[in-house]
Amino acid sequence: MFGRPKEDMATVFKMDPAARTKLEIVFCYPGLHAVWIYRVSHYLWRHKFYFLARLLSHFGRFLTGIEIHPGAQIGRRLFIDHGSGVVIGETAEIADDVLMYQGVVLGGTSLDKGKRHPTVGNRVVLGSGAAVLGPVVLGDGAKVGAGSVVVNSVPPFATVVGIPGKIVQDKQHPMPDLDHADLPDPVLEAITLVLRSHERLQDRVDQLEEKVGVVQRATATTHLVEHEEALLAEFTRGAGI
Repeated sequence: MFGRPKEDMATVFKMDPAARTKLEIVFCYPGLHAVWIYRVSHYLWRHKFYFLARLLSHFGRFLTGIEIHPGAQIGRRLFIDHGSGVVIGETAEIADDVLMYQGVVLGGTSLDKGKRHPTVGNRVVLGSGAAVLGPVVLGDGAKVGAGSVVVNSVPPFATVVGIPGKIVQDKQHPMPDLDHADLPDPVLEAITLVLRSHERLQDRVDQLEEKVGVVQRATATTHLVEHEEALLAEFTRGAGI
């Protein structure tokens, strides 16, 4: 438990290109401080010094802005980048090499005393503001997009985005690191498809009206068409279609 500081610092160097020196890492990374404090409080918790464990955990929350319950099970090389607002509940389980950004919540949805927090597999990436709620399982290599709310289990190597979280990529093999600026947006794609469908229907209506000799008011029609074309261009560009 206490012999991992070198491994922890190596993890920071690996995961954060902004890290320059060991001195900077030791003194300027609250995510690292939170993990170190958790390890001591977890040791106290396992030896039934519950009040001391909670007191130390509370001090760590005050110092770092990161709340990790001492009863949580956390593996090796967890990296909490920036970290402010992160909450990890009592029965949460986190495997090895997990990357977690600010505002992540591993929360419970039940008042039961048993398992009520998520289980996070190896090499999972949790984007900024993501909330994983209840005793769900995030499979190895899963990725949760920023701001997503996950209430169902996620298979290995899948990517989840949205509220509630929807699987937008389901790969059965490892994928590159999550790019928070290039995540699929299922809502945007759906709106784009609707606009495209409407455009095709409008073309058919125009053709039928032309055949039967219906004359529209040119000004109103022109403004409407221009507006529709602008919307379609915007959504198509956003959806990458």
